[in-house]
Amino acid sequence: MSKNQFPVAVDQQALERGSVLAPRFDANGLIAAVATDAASGEILMLAWMNAEALRLTIETGHAHYYSRSRRTLWKKGETSGQLQNVKEMRVDCDQDAVWLKVRAGGDGGACHVGFRSCFYRVVENGALVERPDAGA
Repeated sequence: MSKNQFPVAVDQQALERGSVLAPRFDANGLIAAVATDAASGEILMLAWMNAEALRLTIETGHAHYYSRSRRTLWKKGETSGQLQNVKEMRVDCDQDAVWLKVRAGGDGGACHVGFRSCFYRVVENGALVERPDAGA
């Protein structure tokens, strides 16, 4: 495996039941990543990873992501202090999404807007409403 490459599953059985990590990146070279609080299970954020972000996350134990808007790799919490220490990483059945169970540093939040979770709004009657229990 080269610096940013992962193996390709040889068949469906290997992809779905095998022991080799063979992520299926989309046409843009990205894979969805969901981060949840390792203790509570609360969903903190959804982000994207390219091969380098996934590799660095595995190697360092700290969550790395790829910003589609900035088109750059970033280490979560590098500037905010909300480093995400990965306690467990799971891959879905067809290896096109990852789930990170993390312990967040700093104030324990994940959202750049200031909330603990990026999912701080609910849809009510077609409108977005901030939940008071989301915390700022």
